[in-house]
Amino acid sequence: MIESIEKITDAIFRIPTSYRKGMRVPGIIIASDELMDSSFDDNAIEQVVNVAHIPGIVKASLAMPDIHWGYGFPIGGVAATDLESGVVSPGGVGYDISCGVRLLRTDLEANEVAKNIPELMHGLSRNIPKGLGRKGRIALSPKDMEAVLKSGCRWAISKGYGWQEDLETIEQGGTYDGADPNLVSDQAKKRGKDQLGTIGSGNHFVEIQRVDVIYDEIRAQIFGVHEGQLVIMVHSGSRGLGHQVCGDYIKETQKATSRLKIEIPDRQLACAPLNDPVGRDYLAAMAAAANYGLANRQCIAHWVRDTFERHFKKGARKLGMDLVYDVSHNIAQIEEHSVEGSKRRLCVHRKGATRAFGPGSKAVNERYRDVGQPVIVPGDMGRASYLLSGTKEAMELTFGSTCHGAGRLLSRKAAKKQISGADLEKELEEAGIVVEAGSMAGLAEEAPLAYKDVDLVIDACVKAGISKKVAKLRPLGVLKG
Repeated sequence: MIESIEKITDAIFRIPTSYRKGMRVPGIIIASDELMDSSFDDNAIEQVVNVAHIPGIVKASLAMPDIHWGYGFPIGGVAATDLESGVVSPGGVGYDISCGVRLLRTDLEANEVAKNIPELMHGLSRNIPKGLGRKGRIALSPKDMEAVLKSGCRWAISKGYGWQEDLETIEQGGTYDGADPNLVSDQAKKRGKDQLGTIGSGNHFVEIQRVDVIYDEIRAQIFGVHEGQLVIMVHSGSRGLGHQVCGDYIKETQKATSRLKIEIPDRQLACAPLNDPVGRDYLAAMAAAANYGLANRQCIAHWVRDTFERHFKKGARKLGMDLVYDVSHNIAQIEEHSVEGSKRRLCVHRKGATRAFGPGSKAVNERYRDVGQPVIVPGDMGRASYLLSGTKEAMELTFGSTCHGAGRLLSRKAAKKQISGADLEKELEEAGIVVEAGSMAGLAEEAPLAYKDVDLVIDACVKAGISKKVAKLRPLGVLKG
């Protein structure tokens, strides 16, 4: 461990600006002693230090307990920059723009429909395309592509992929403002043309889960969940389109970094001032890609509902398949936060981190405003996921942010060396978890052993005060790319 790291509390660690010349702010890491030790294995802590050098950064370079190495910024990193003096960095959002998660509730009791899980999983597998490069069921015309990039879930719902009331429980009402489809390259649009409504590969999934434990009865009731209930979690992003947008603008910000002689310790932190045309163009293109990501999850959720309707021969509304919430994990947003006692508008980068706005925040929809925003944290497919809520403490400490998952311990290559997809499938089935996977190699990459223990990650967030536990969700069936 870096000797100069200060342990502020059992869950908050600080790297002072004296650690390295050029740090504009300290590093703040939410973790436990055990999680801190694992975070040094892949240089993610050094990336926290690097981010502390970017122009206009405010308060701290932050890291959540699921931190691990990423492109430029660590995954699990949060940084807010001043609108006048600060920059935006594509590495602070990542390649999978608007990678995020949504949770659907049902009126079904998991124990009562346990025998149905294998058939439901087969139905989901038939209904939802999965795997690297897989095409979806929607071929977007140029006009439709423009509309998706501009309006996100609103386009999807206008085409029958979902319910109007879904918009009430999606971050930003289902549409990120400021999107400009004209700033998304033709190559990005080409890559996204046939991928809407697809899971993709990697750690993306559709998972049938049982609400295993309720920690907060009041919040659980408001969120619409109870012990023993069957719920469905969807985790996916903006697919090839978002990847291309990120790649395109990394090149543009590298040019801007050189042109403006911006000093950064890692070229992967390439950035552009927020008041520079390159910075403004990236934010507008990123918002468009984020809208694609939102629409992607909206369409996937539509086919989840369709699968359940076909199986149970009952409408999704009668099955109680309401949307609890949908939130993006990889995004930069302009937000107002209190800094040293004054309100300031900032660009908040969240890369592998979840917005976790607390009670009373105007950015939280009215249904949840009194208790804080729902926070959905996927764990790994062998253990558990969590439903949390945001807190006022998160607003003060982390710009209203918390963890987004368990966080990787092993690379995908290392995971495949330790277990085969076939062996993992057998292990999961013996544990009562039905698996449908696009490939055995892809399944092995996402083995539980490749991830930190999500219980430890959640406990660190709770101890730091940036989240409250609402419910623990156990996997029953997993659809993996």
